Amino acid sequence: MNISVFGGSHPQPGSLAYAEAYELGKLLALAGHTVLTGGYIGTMEAVSRGANEAGGHVIGVTSADIEAWRAVKPNAWVQEERRFVTLQERLNELVLACDAAIALPGGPGTLTEIALTWNLMIVHSTPPKPLILTGAGWKSVMELFYNSFDVYIPQIQRDLLLFAPDAKTSVAMLQTINP
Repeated sequence: MNISVFGGSHPQPGSLAYAEAYELGKLLALAGHTVLTGGYIGTMEAVSRGANEAGGHVIGVTSADIEAWRAVKPNAWVQEERRFVTLQERLNELVLACDAAIALPGGPGTLTEIALTWNLMIVHSTPPKPLILTGAGWKSVMELFYNSFDVYIPQIQRDLLLFAPDAKTSVAMLQTINP
């Protein structure tokens, strides 16, 4: 399957977050999946590196908007670059070109990727696909969201989100799904 991985740009080599992202990339590649990331630094770099070093195929989805905002280039482990002009085009590619998505911890960009993927499935703009939110943070954020806006989020919409405590569990969940 093509798996998009969402996550923050802040994790640095040597940090626990970077190691978890690296492990996710490695496990995805060893399971035979192609990995799509935003292609730059932090989580994107760690996942790309883990997948590449494990012999997997890595697609970096990049955009001129990001590079105009921050002086970055695709990371060294990207094997195939899909370059777009706008951030919106980049987001659409990450969301629409995957068979499943895994979100690691991150900030507003990661939240945007989760929300866009989830909402497109809700309104049937894209077929349902696994959207796995990894780590305790996402589970507590979504529980607060569900509890605060209960009547706006019916169970059928909640059921589109899956939760995993760590990278290993996220990949194991994918192994039980047929694309």
